[in-house]
Amino acid sequence: MDLADGLIDHPYDAYTRLRDTAPVHRIAGPDGSPAWLVTRYDDVREALADPRLSLDKRHAAPGTYRGLALPPALDANLLNMDPPDHTRIRRLVGRAFTPRRVDQLRAPVRRTADRLLDALGPHGTTDLIASYAAPLPITVICDLLGVPDEHRRDFREWTDTLVAPDPARPQAAKEAVVAMLGFFTRLLADKRKEPADDLLSDLIAVREGDGDRLSEDELMSLAFLILFAGYENTVQLIGNAVLALLRHPEQLAALRADPSRIPAAVEELARYDGPALLAIRRFPTEDVTIGDVTVPAGDTVLLSLAAADRDPARFPDPDRLDLGRDASGHLALGHGIHYCLGAPLARAETEIALAALLERYPDVTLADDAGPRWRRSLRARGLLTLPVSYSTAEKNSWVEKDSWAETISRAEKNS
Repeated sequence: MDLADGLIDHPYDAYTRLRDTAPVHRIAGPDGSPAWLVTRYDDVREALADPRLSLDKRHAAPGTYRGLALPPALDANLLNMDPPDHTRIRRLVGRAFTPRRVDQLRAPVRRTADRLLDALGPHGTTDLIASYAAPLPITVICDLLGVPDEHRRDFREWTDTLVAPDPARPQAAKEAVVAMLGFFTRLLADKRKEPADDLLSDLIAVREGDGDRLSEDELMSLAFLILFAGYENTVQLIGNAVLALLRHPEQLAALRADPSRIPAAVEELARYDGPALLAIRRFPTEDVTIGDVTVPAGDTVLLSLAAADRDPARFPDPDRLDLGRDASGHLALGHGIHYCLGAPLARAETEIALAALLERYPDVTLADDAGPRWRRSLRARGLLTLPVSYSTAEKNSWVEKDSWAETISRAEKNS
């Protein structure tokens, strides 16, 4: 089966057919090389935590996996590592994304969301991806890392190019990689000269300190991964969540009536239409059995997070958006030791983005003249555009905003 068949335009229909008929299936992967696609929840969840399924590309059989070629200075990241290096690096950076640190970021995230909405004015139409869902996470992650304002638009363009390569511009991805490498080289040099109160300065201090240390390539690759993933996953999570709510007005009305439900709603929205179709590829270090299929060592294994989260064996009536559902256990942000490092921040940003938007513009709707456009990507699940019409709430004050924020914060702490 060609993985491209139906998966871009109708991914969930294609995954349903595979779950029912061939839950572990030999396919042509995104790069054209052979791979095994796994689609059932139990199989995907178990495989995500199986230490025999390595992320290290050195375990790929010769002549199979190709993938995106990154220079060593960007390739030594957590998505290509197994323990013990993965454990060491994740521990070094993990403190930046603890629940306590994320809770401290909620107020700045809300201020950024409000500023972006202020720029839209009281009513009109807009592409919500370009004006809100994309600039919010890029601002947050760049502030966290200490990336200067003037470079943020460039980084967003490079990231978009890598997530959804344009077949008509085969050199664009390589050009984006070269540009990003130069950008991070200069940025880290600037941080060495003038350290600041940001994550990159902290990581440089770790690189040059005693005890656990980062190599120069690990430092560069980690900065790249945090910035790349911190933007990509969150913009897609926010955009997909807004679209799902606008297409389910009864669910949207229930959320407006009780904003304390937003944290739980984000879990169901992530399950229903998460930011990725596939987890990062894996390579068995020995022959492994997945479902009823034995996958040879070195073959490429693709685990479908999207298919697993629509598996009726785990989530009854899975194609229905139900904000009252217990969506715990969804795999939209991964599972096991490679669970998304920035998941707490992505959740917080999505909660705040939804709360601010629905409070400011309670009557936001899909624009009549144009529908949303999806990325042409077999891995990412995200929108290129989301045209909406909006108008300001009749009663809109900072008191109300504080009330929403406090209600959601209490719900998050109690969840």
